[in-house]
Amino acid sequence: MHKTPGPASRPRPFLWEKREEMNIRHATGQDMDALCALYAEGRRFMAAHGNTAQWRGGYPGRALLEEDLRRGQLYVCEQGGAVCAAFVFFVGEEPSYAHIDGAWLCGGPYGVVHRLCSPGRAKGAATACLQFCMQRCESLRIDTHQNNLPMRSLLHKLAFAPCGVIRLANGSPRLAFQRRCGAPFACPAPGVL
Repeated sequence: MHKTPGPASRPRPFLWEKREEMNIRHATGQDMDALCALYAEGRRFMAAHGNTAQWRGGYPGRALLEEDLRRGQLYVCEQGGAVCAAFVFFVGEEPSYAHIDGAWLCGGPYGVVHRLCSPGRAKGAATACLQFCMQRCESLRIDTHQNNLPMRSLLHKLAFAPCGVIRLANGSPRLAFQRRCGAPFACPAPGVL
């Protein structure tokens, strides 16, 4: 009698797929329309995932993104030539981080990530963005809204430690995280990347 193979003896399907490589670069003025569309998509993504309190009223708007661009702090992540994520990264003091209800892991120079937007266009884009930053400094700080569960999950996955609560200039609280990156070099001087 012939037996039909059971689930354990069937070949397993491949659990991976070949993806195009991601490229991270400084944003340019030509990216501005794509960035505005990406952040609008990011606001919808957050709302759909229970975070309706963050990035309200069109934040971050075009003027803020243009200011980030002017400062040389705005980056895009591309896959297949299309922008799939964006973020602000700089090394230097963040005024909101001067006072924390809790404690940072360490003092000294640190990198800062703000406005990381990865609304699901490319799997792994947010991880790629944070890894890009981690490779450029020994210590990296980031904050997020209490309701931003996808970001909190990502930070946990990438071994960021919860450090406490900071307050933005408008008084709004944010959860603060830090990661010692173990880069083989010290953080560059503020503004140098």
